[in-house]
Amino acid sequence: MIDLFNVDAVEWLKTLPSGSVDMVVTDPPYESLEKHRKIGTTTRLKVSKSSSNEWFSIFPNDRFESLLSEIHRVLKNNRHFYIFCDQETMFLLKPIGEKVGFKFWKPIVWDKKAIGMGYHYRAKYEFILFFEKGKRKLNNLGIPDILESKRIRNGYPTEKPVELLELLIQQSTERGELVIDPFFGSGSALKAALNQGRLCAGNDISASAHAYFRDTHLPDDLKSAALTPALPVEQAARICTK
Repeated sequence: MIDLFNVDAVEWLKTLPSGSVDMVVTDPPYESLEKHRKIGTTTRLKVSKSSSNEWFSIFPNDRFESLLSEIHRVLKNNRHFYIFCDQETMFLLKPIGEKVGFKFWKPIVWDKKAIGMGYHYRAKYEFILFFEKGKRKLNNLGIPDILESKRIRNGYPTEKPVELLELLIQQSTERGELVIDPFFGSGSALKAALNQGRLCAGNDISASAHAYFRDTHLPDDLKSAALTPALPVEQAARICTK
């Protein structure tokens, strides 16, 4: 059985016990995406180019402190937290993360191996901010801070490659440990956790995200998954098992 959660991300995190999660990896729909949507440097945030229906709502910058505070609370000691963002949001998130108690190690660069839309040196990369609660070594100290993985062109908006998420999960957890994503979007992080034999819990307030994950990433034997309100992490931990 697989349970997915369909509520506000911060409210979902509030239901989880303190120190109950082994790793958090997520990609919130940050405010600067709205700027790109308005000026037309991306069309992938809408259902179609001619549609006003949005795949997801923007998570406002003024809620990041409450989000990162809850992530810090639910993480066990000596654990890692990864958050995808652009260059504008990076400068906002770093001091907030440090304020709530994380150690900021560095921005990891995701090299998408293909140029994006826009102008003034068109982007070919995205940042993954690497935070730590306590002290924990990575499982493989030979991995560089630039990770190459081809971007997904025709999937869910801002979809991340499963193999990229698998690498982060391999670096920061062991088999059977719990990985969560409060904004699971396409579900790449959940699929990656499943592939690597980890437990996982995912939340997304967008019904489109749930539908896409079921259709694209969810194994056939788990496609009867039901949306549920947030549950205690002891139940959430049963979500994805290989």
